[in-house]
Amino acid sequence: MDQIFSEIADYVSTFHQPSEEAWHNARLCLADSLGCAILALQFPECTKLLGPVIPKTLVPGGSRVPGTAYVLDPIRAAFNIGTMIRWLDFNDTWLAAEWGHPSDNLGGLLAVMDFVSQQRISQGEHPLTVKDLLLAMIKAHEIQGILALNISFNRIGFDHVILVKIATAAVTAQLLGATYPQLCAAISNAWIDAGPLRTYRHFPNTGSRKSWAAGDATSRGVQFAWMAKQGEMGYPSGLTAPKWGVIDVLFKGHPLTLERPLGSYVMENILFKIAFPAEFHAQTAVECAFKLHPEIISRLEEIEKIEIRTHESALRIIDKTGKLSNPADRDHCLQYMVAVALLHGNLAAEHYEEKTAQDPRIDRLRSKVHLSEHPTYTKDYLDPDKRSIANDLTIYFKDGQKTSTISIEYPLGHRKRRQEALPLLFEKFQNNLSLLFKGEEIHTFIELFQHPEKIDNLSVQDFVSLFCRPS
Repeated sequence: MDQIFSEIADYVSTFHQPSEEAWHNARLCLADSLGCAILALQFPECTKLLGPVIPKTLVPGGSRVPGTAYVLDPIRAAFNIGTMIRWLDFNDTWLAAEWGHPSDNLGGLLAVMDFVSQQRISQGEHPLTVKDLLLAMIKAHEIQGILALNISFNRIGFDHVILVKIATAAVTAQLLGATYPQLCAAISNAWIDAGPLRTYRHFPNTGSRKSWAAGDATSRGVQFAWMAKQGEMGYPSGLTAPKWGVIDVLFKGHPLTLERPLGSYVMENILFKIAFPAEFHAQTAVECAFKLHPEIISRLEEIEKIEIRTHESALRIIDKTGKLSNPADRDHCLQYMVAVALLHGNLAAEHYEEKTAQDPRIDRLRSKVHLSEHPTYTKDYLDPDKRSIANDLTIYFKDGQKTSTISIEYPLGHRKRRQEALPLLFEKFQNNLSLLFKGEEIHTFIELFQHPEKIDNLSVQDFVSLFCRPS
């Protein structure tokens, strides 16, 4: 058995004692992710992909999709929930050699746990609890995030959602009651499934697949877990097999290892998108733009240059010039996000839509943005003790004047700004819930999430029921 397969299987099977900080952050992540899912239901481009494949199909004892009346098989439900959480690029983030969004795994975890919990009750057994769900989230976050520390798929053109597939497969196989060999089989199948390419995240093909790719990956992970539970075989040397293994095929023989032991490090350090939906490498640049908005809004025609110093990863993923074709293109363009923030003093999901994008002032400002790498920002971005995501912003005017340079090292959702962000995270959660729920219901949700002893002991199926809507 390849070492990474067994390390992941051992961790999933035996780890039960996360830190208190990890438990706390997992509750925040659960609230934030479900809020993002509710918000996504306001966007027809998302909702057209949801529901059963065959209209009006209901699966007895199946997995419920929060915010809807859908009851689906766990694989299809995982796609629905994962797509909703990810749609607006507003859920949590992890940045390392590979980047990604570990709460993408919640689509598979919640779908499987709702199904398993209902099964247990029907058989006279104890249901799974929200605390079990939180532990599963911590494990999935850890697997995805630790693999991302030193294994970069983006550098070879593959998308980061492969890590969602691996993490979901591992954790849901264990939740489904897989034996150790079955668990390893699920993990190995997820690894050798590889793909997809990052084509849909970059010019000239940027498109909406990047909003459902995570739903696809987490559902695929559930599928591999289910198949392994049925006894489908695994591939013990899927990584290391000469010529045909992942290492030789994708990484030219460069060995793959876990940079640090699996525990609860990722959930402890997870990044939350608090105040606005923007690709995370741009978050501090947008915050800088907010600060300069009052100073420059009356001088737009006088601007000669907008100078942004950033880190290498931002240049690689969100430095875009030329035509932007759709919202998926715009929310991964650093120049566009900063231009909107300078114009409006805020940034919302609606700003990526065509109505805002037609404003000619945005493209005029975009054309004046100059990006460059700040070596220290790149170094600190990769430092495991810092994990900063720094940007600075200076605006130059035609008369020779300039603004002060605004520099922000850590974005609002960073571990180092957690206390500052906490009230705003619950404000975001409340605002998202208000799109579907009424005052008394919202109060119940907020109270629940702010009292660990209440939410942790709630059964998963009762928890999901709170979020479901009748047809």
